[in-house]
Amino acid sequence: MAKRCEVCGKGPRYGHTISHAHNLTNRRWNPNLQRQRVQTAGGTKRIKICTRCIRSGKVHKAS
Repeated sequence: MAKRCEVCGKGPRYGHTISHAHNLTNRRWNPNLQRQRVQTAGGTKRIKICTRCIRSGKVHKAS
């Protein structure tokens, strides 16, 4: 399963970890994804959504 938000499309970012000796090793920063039950036009649906979208109110949680 892809580590991607189903609302905004945010995915992993890539970069380097830099040691004190300035050695570079590859790493990635994953988005903080949560599985939430949200209210959609077709009813309730369980999707993976980033915490930024949850906080900003881009979706309505199903009760």
